[in-house]
Parts: sequence; C-alpha cells; structure tokens
Amino acid sequence: MGALDLDEGPLTLHFIPYPSPGHMIPLCDIARLFSSRGHHVTIITTPSNAQTLHKFVSHRLRLHTVNFPSRQLGLPEGVENLAAVNSVEDSDRVHEAAMLLRGPIECFLERNPADCIVADFFFPWVHDVATKLRIPRLVFNGFSLFAVCAMHSMYANNPMHLDAYSNVVRDLPHRITLNATPPKVLVDLTKPLLETELKSHGIIVNNFAELDGEDYIQHYEKTTGHKAWHIGPVSHICRTAEEKTERGQESVVSAHKCLSWLNSKRANSVLYICFGSINQFSDKQLYEMACAVEASGCDFVWVVPEKKGKENESEEEKEKWLPRGFEKRNVMKGMIIRGWAPQVLILGHVALGAFLTHCGWNSTVEAVSAGVPMITWPVHDEQFYNEKLISEVRGIGVEVGAEEWDVIGFVEKKKVVGRESIEKAVRRLMDGGDEAQQIRRRARELGKKARAAVEEGGSSHKNLTSLIDELKRLRECRK
Repeated sequence: MGALDLDEGPLTLHFIPYPSPGHMIPLCDIARLFSSRGHHVTIITTPSNAQTLHKFVSHRLRLHTVNFPSRQLGLPEGVENLAAVNSVEDSDRVHEAAMLLRGPIECFLERNPADCIVADFFFPWVHDVATKLRIPRLVFNGFSLFAVCAMHSMYANNPMHLDAYSNVVRDLPHRITLNATPPKVLVDLTKPLLETELKSHGIIVNNFAELDGEDYIQHYEKTTGHKAWHIGPVSHICRTAEEKTERGQESVVSAHKCLSWLNSKRANSVLYICFGSINQFSDKQLYEMACAVEASGCDFVWVVPEKKGKENESEEEKEKWLPRGFEKRNVMKGMIIRGWAPQVLILGHVALGAFLTHCGWNSTVEAVSAGVPMITWPVHDEQFYNEKLISEVRGIGVEVGAEEWDVIGFVEKKKVVGRESIEKAVRRLMDGGDEAQQIRRRARELGKKARAAVEEGGSSHKNLTSLIDELKRLRECRK
C-alpha cells in the first residue's frame, strides 16, 4: 500500500504514563507532540496527577482520569505519584496501586477505540489488552537507547545470579566498564519488562539519533529485530519561559527570580546541582557536597529535595547538612532551591557552566539540549549506563566516582562520596583549562545538533513524521 493510499484523517492515540515525574513528564510531552501535528490524544491519568497536566489540555488533547486506589494500599488520599513519597515502603505502595489501574483503564480502552496505545513499559499488562483489542502498541521507557542496548547485552551475557554479574558490558560498539555492578533486584525487575517491550510495535525514545549514535540504533535493531523511533529531545515542545517553568510540578521559585539571578552572572560561571525528584541523600552526604561547592569557589544553583515534615527545620537541624554560616557566606554566590525548580529554564541560560547530575535520562537529555557539560553522579536504575554515554562515549562530562548502585533513590547509602572527589570533579569542568574547553566544545556541538533534530527537516522531526505514517498504514491494514 503506497503513501498516496493512506487515510489522511487524524489519528486517535491513548497515552498511559507511569506516575513518576521522570516517566510522566516526557511521555506527556510526546503526547503534546502528536497533538501539535493535528492528532487526537487522550492522556489517561489519575486525579492528583491530572492537576499538574491540566494546563496542556486543548481541543486535540484531553485528560481522562481513573481513580487511584491510595486508601486501598494504605496511602494518604491524593498521594498518587512517586514524587509524593519518601520511603521505599510507600514507593512500593504507589507502584502496586498503579498496577491496579488495569481494570478501569481497560474499560476505557474497550469503550474508546484508538489507532494506537502508547504506554510506559512499567505497564506490561497493556500488551495483553492491546492484543485483545487488536490495537497497535508503542512503548516508552524513558531510557536512552544506549542504556537499553547495554541492559540487553548485560542480561544476555550473564546468567541470572548476582555473583556472575560483572561491570563489563560486552558486544557493544564501544567497550564499556561500569563503575558498579547492577543489583540483582533491578535485573529481576527490568529484564521481563524489556522482554515484553520487544512484543510491541516499537519503542519511542526521548533522544535524538546523533546522541545515541547510528551505531547503537543499528545494533539495537540488528540484535533485537525491534524498531526504535528517536523523536526527542521532547522538552523542546516548551518554547516560552512560562512553558519551561510550568513543565512538571509547580516550581517553588519564579522564573523571574531565577532569570534575574542568572542574568547577574558571567557566562559559564554557574554550577547547577540537582539530583531529580526522587533521590535523597543523607545529611552527611549533603554536608560533604556543600563543603566541596564552597571550596570550589563557584557560583551555584543547588536544588535540595524538600524534606517532607521538616519544611521549617531549626538552625540546629539545618547544620547537620549545611555548614554553619554557609548561606550567609554564599548569599551572593549561591541560590538554594528547596523543592521543584524550573530546570529547563535554568539549563538554557548562558551563565550555566556545568551540571552536577544523577544522570537521570530526562536531566541528561535536557543538559545536552542546552549544550551544558555534566559532572556525573549516578544513583539508581539505568543511570550508571547513562554515565558512560556522557563521560566516555560522547566525552561531554566527568565522573565524581560514585560506586553505589541502588534500585531507588530513597535507599540510605552505605558510602559517602568525599568532598575532595566532588571538588576535584567540579574544578575539572569549571576551571577553564584545556580539558574543560574541549568538553565544553563537544557539549555545545551536541546541543546544536539536538536543537536541529527537532526542527523541520531534522532527524527527530523526520522520525515523528515517519512514525505517524506508519501508524496510518497500520490503521489502513486493520480496516
């Protein structure tokens, strides 16, 4: 069937995001991409999460809410997202509650036919539902394709017991040695999800082909027989300062305050520190971080996770994680943000010189898009793979040397990364030396490619067009 035979009417797509900011925000940006091309999109979510997404509603994008069984799992009413909890037990309850959404979501899908279902890979049951309803399914997992390739390689080359796992990732286009060994519980969780993912029509990747690299795209398709569609960086759907500030949860600091402070700083002089929405460090680790930042002499924006229940902590409590007098001494040099920050807006400012990051994929691709080099400090999930893409494969960052790989960011760390290691990594990027200049140049070049990818004629723009055409062909075949 040729392209001229395709029905040019808009597609109808249903999106099912997982209730965690790192999953929900990019998938909803992808939904907005499809609606911006004139297609009818429904995001299926829960009441509390809908409150952060209502601003995206338009005549082509709507929200459908299903009740979240918070009370059934012993969670407070309205707690419907991993960002709203701060313990392993409660995060498990949120996940279990999310799995109970199958019934009401399946009822909605049965009553509202679609041309495609786009679901997070944490919902493997969508495969059975889509198969029963004969609806094509695309999967979003929020990882880079590089990380997906590395995970497939690790799982294929190691037997399923922890002692046999090594730090070496084999059979990739590059020889990769990780700084830690993946936890067995993480392997047990992700391996079946990746296997179910391969039964879908393809995966959507929040990245652009030039960052993952054609060698990894070809490697993935050759070794799995599966299709990957690079259509990112999807954060570029946010064009204005207001859109960048409103992306995700409500920011605790205004765009005007952030921009005014950054405007007072020299180009490349500010260190941005943020470890995502669900990572927590001990007071001792935060103290080491503060000492290192102060010793480096850099201007900084430091996003500290809100300490739930300790919003009005005493000076005595604060001094457990912040050296005495730190804020007073650094009143001109630093901005501490307690809670959610407008990250895309901050990273895009010319004053930014480096980003100290946990290597979560959204943060990584946002930094690359802005041309900002990174200081890598992975914590959990696939972040140790992302670190190697940043530091070794693309050469746009330096490593702190973190070696403790957890399954989730709430886990208390056994090791503390010392202030000397942190300060050394910061100085490597912020001192303006030859190494820093070369890393910064590579980061800027990739930033230009990221912006070009999403413009008309760019690789991601073409991939989205190709994916839309593919879904229309599938629609014709089902008639």
